[in-house]
This record gives sequence, C-alpha cells and structure tokens, in this order.
Amino acid sequence: MQSLKYLYRIGNGPSSSHTMGPIAAAKRFIEENPQCDGYSAVLYGSLAKTGEGHMTDAALKQVLGEGCEIVFDCDTSTDYHPNTMDIIALKDGKEIARKRFYSVGGGEVIAEGEELSEHAEVYKKNSFTEISEYCRERDIRLWQYAEECEGTEIWEYLAEVWEVMQSAIKRGIAAEGVLHGGLGLQRKARYLFRQKHIDESEETKTNRLICAYAYAVSEENAAGGTIVTAPTCGACGVLPAVLKYLQVKRNFTDTQIIRALATASIVGNLIKTNASISGAECGCQAEIGTACAMAAAAAAELYELDLDQIEYAAEMSIEHHLGLTCDPIGGLVQIPCIERNAIAAMRALNAVNLADFLADSRKISFDMIVDTMYETGKDLKVIYRETAEGGMAKLFKE
Repeated sequence: MQSLKYLYRIGNGPSSSHTMGPIAAAKRFIEENPQCDGYSAVLYGSLAKTGEGHMTDAALKQVLGEGCEIVFDCDTSTDYHPNTMDIIALKDGKEIARKRFYSVGGGEVIAEGEELSEHAEVYKKNSFTEISEYCRERDIRLWQYAEECEGTEIWEYLAEVWEVMQSAIKRGIAAEGVLHGGLGLQRKARYLFRQKHIDESEETKTNRLICAYAYAVSEENAAGGTIVTAPTCGACGVLPAVLKYLQVKRNFTDTQIIRALATASIVGNLIKTNASISGAECGCQAEIGTACAMAAAAAAELYELDLDQIEYAAEMSIEHHLGLTCDPIGGLVQIPCIERNAIAAMRALNAVNLADFLADSRKISFDMIVDTMYETGKDLKVIYRETAEGGMAKLFKE
C-alpha cells in the first residue's frame, strides 16, 4: 500500500475525483509538455456528466489557463475507469501531444498504461488479516505499524492534517449564507452548533454536535474551501467530526488524535488498495462507507479497543453502507452528500459501541466486506455512480 499521504490530501473541494485529481493531472501534463502554447481537454464518463457541478472545468482552467477549451463528451464509453480525461497540448493551434488520465479517487490520478502499484509502496501487507497477525506477533497497535512503515516523520504530516481538519470545522461553524450552485442550500453547521434546548438530553447534544462538525467540514468542501480527503472530498466531514467530538468530550490529546488518524489510514488504504474509494466507480458506499469505517477505527483506537474490536467496528461501517448510491442533485457535492457525512459520523460511533460488546462473536471479516463492497459497486447501474442521472438527481424537482 501507498503512504497515508496519498490518502490524506490537503486541498480544495468540492471533489477529490473531479477537482483535485484533474488539477494534479494538468500539472503533470504541463511539466511533460513545456514546449506548447496552449491546451485543451476532453472529459468522459462521470467527469463529463457531473463536471460542471463538480467544478472540473474551472479546476482545469486554473492550471491550463482560461483559454483552455473543455469538451464534455458524455457519449464515449469509459471501460477502464468512469473518471477519464484526455489533455491535449497545442502548438500554433495544432495538436502536438495527448495523454489520457484516470482520476481514481481521493485526488489520485494515473496515466494510461500505469497502475497504482507502480507508485511507491511503503506497506508490504495488503490485507487486514495480514496486518493484524503482524501486530499481534509484535504486540503493537495499528498506529505503531503505520509508524514502522512510514517512519517517525509521518507524525509531523498528520499533525498538519489534524490542524487543517480543525480549521475547516472552525470556519464552517462560523460561516453563514447560501452555498453556490443554484440549489439555494443554506449552510446549517452554525445553526446546529448554536441551537441548544433547555431540556436537551445528553444523547441529543451528542448527535447535534457531531452533526454540526460534519456539516461544517462538508459545507466548507462544497464551497471550495480547504479540507483533507478522508478518504475523499465528498466524504471529508465524517472523520474530523468524530475526532473533534471525542476530543471535546473526552479530552483526548492531539497526540492521541493523530495516532487515531494513523489507525484510520490503515483502514482507508486497505479499501483503496483492494476495492475503491471512488463514487464514480462504486457508488457512495465507496466514499461515505469508507469514511465511516475510518472514523469507527479511529474512535476505537482512541478508546484503546483491541484489534478484533477495531476490525469489527470498521467492518460494520462498510457492511451497513453496502449498495449506497451516488446520485448528487445537479452534480453538486451538496444533496445528499452533506447530510450523509453527518449520518455516517453518528453511525461510526454506534459501530464502535456495538463492537465493544460483540467483537468476539462476529462472523464477517473486514477483508471479506471490502471485497463485497467492490463487487456490489461494480454491479450498480452506472446511473447510480456519480453521473447525476438516476435516483434523487433524476427525480428532484425544485
């Protein structure tokens, strides 16, 4: 598996696949083709069908220039990956070079002919079973395994990740107004955070605060603010919401939080390696489901649960998001995306609570549920995989 730095990417929303990935591809293409005097790009599949709502054209023009022509090809098939794009170098108006890129989720891009495995791998074990056996033999926790593979310098990076997550929460809770895009969607994080009731129960307060934090980050993402992919932009609110709530509630230190981030990265990286974190490839189960599993693993780490309990919490989080479709209204990362972040954050804590009691009786392994999620995602009709052609995106009327 790759370094967790490729999972936790700091950048601007609203979509890791549709903005961060194309930006990375464009920068790479410019470096490879400095001799040209202009560029154009052709978007296919999900990049074409939701590109305007996800601001793919604007992202590419930031790098390739405002004069770059963007073509949205909604008809050509995309057999290798639904997030496909061609970038073309021009000289005196004529094509001199062309390269195909695939935005495979979480801001990661590969060129045609490449495989993710060609990137530097720092983790030699690629299943939860292998990793947990290794940790048991050495009596170490998952975050210690991450440190062993990544080196101690990874803690500085994770400290920055946590700072960016907290900043997104702080900005989101303070912000008011309507999110751009035409849906007229009001920001709700500030309201959720401040709207206290005299007779509010502890359970209600817990849910309200977790949701406020999740909404804050997700709304910042929808507005194009700076966030951390966890594992994607569309699902970036789940993990920070859970970590922030637990730190406030239980007084966990920043050191404990960044160790939990390392544990969560093992879970996210395994899903990315063995299945997918791309909504365009496997539906929202690959994004929100993965984020929920990462958050559950992080919370379980904070509570110092054992490996079986961490695995069960993460497995349940994936299992109970199986089949979740990706049908963003208007191609925007707003409805149902923002609300789903809040629901998944609450579900992550529920999974941890259940795992605390029942891990010794579980029947389904984490590795099995990851394979199941991938097969389920591949079986989903393409209109339910981030194309904004089915489900709510089709039926919604203002």
